[in-house]
Amino acid sequence: MHIDLRALHRIEQLVLAEYAFHFVRYFVIAGGAYLAFYIGFRRQMIGRKIQSGFPKSAEMRRDIAYSLLSFAVFCGSGLLTSTMQRLGWAKMYFRLDEHGWLYLGASLVALILAHDTWFYWTHRLMHWRPLFGLFHRVHHLSHNPTPWASFSFHPLEAVVQAAIFPLMVLVLPMHWVVALLWLLYMTVMNVFGHLGFEILPAKFLRSRILRWHNTSVHHNMHHRYVHCNYGLYLNVWDRLMGTNHPRYEQEYERICRTPPREATVAETTGDLAPTSSAPTL
Repeated sequence: MHIDLRALHRIEQLVLAEYAFHFVRYFVIAGGAYLAFYIGFRRQMIGRKIQSGFPKSAEMRRDIAYSLLSFAVFCGSGLLTSTMQRLGWAKMYFRLDEHGWLYLGASLVALILAHDTWFYWTHRLMHWRPLFGLFHRVHHLSHNPTPWASFSFHPLEAVVQAAIFPLMVLVLPMHWVVALLWLLYMTVMNVFGHLGFEILPAKFLRSRILRWHNTSVHHNMHHRYVHCNYGLYLNVWDRLMGTNHPRYEQEYERICRTPPREATVAETTGDLAPTSSAPTL
C-alpha cells in the first residue's frame, strides 16, 4: 500500500497550526481575564465576585489540562472540515464578492443563533442522568469556576461541542472571516461565563433588549445549582423552556448592588478553598 508522505506532512502541519491557534486564543483570552480579575484588579473587583472563595491552584491546573485535551479534539473537527472542503461538501468561501457584506453579517448571526440552539439542547441532553457522568461531569468539577474552566471538557463532550462547525458548513455558505469572528465571540463568551465576577452594569437585566443576552451570573449559577441556566450566548431558550433559575434576576441584582469594597488580606493572598456547597437563594 502506497502512503503519501507529503499528504501526511500537510495534515500534520494543519493539525499543529490549528492546535497552536486554540492554544493561543485560550491563553490570551482566558489567561488575560485571569490575570486581570484574579491578580491585577482582584482587590478592586472583589465586591463583584459572584461566589465567595476562590478555587485552589490544583483545581485550576486540572481545568487547564482538560482544556488542552479539548483542543486536540477541536483539531479533529478542523481536519474534518478541511477534508469536507477538499471533497466539495463544505460551503466555505474566500471571496467577499461571492455573497456580499450583508450576507457576511447575516451568516454570522445565523451561525451564532444555530450554535446557541445546539448548545442549549445538547447541554440539556448531557444533563440526563445516564449521560451526565459519561459526558459532562468533568466540566461540573468546577463548582466555583474561573476563566481556566471555559474549555474544561471530557473528550466526549468536546466532540459534541466541536461538531457544530462541520455540521454548519454543510448547509450554510460561510466566509472564513465569519468563522474567525464566531470563534472569537464564542471564546470571549465562554470565558465571560466562567469569569467568576459580574462586570455588566446593574441595569443590564432591566433592559427589554439586553436581558435576552446572558450574563456571567447566569452561567455561574449553572455551576452552583446544576439543573438550570443551560444557555450559552442568549437567554432565549432558558426563558422559553422555563429553565432559568427562579432567582436568577434577583441574584444578578444582589451581586450588582453590592457596594464596592477593598478585599481583605485573606482574599488577596494564597489559595482560598471554594465553598463545598452552594448557599440556598
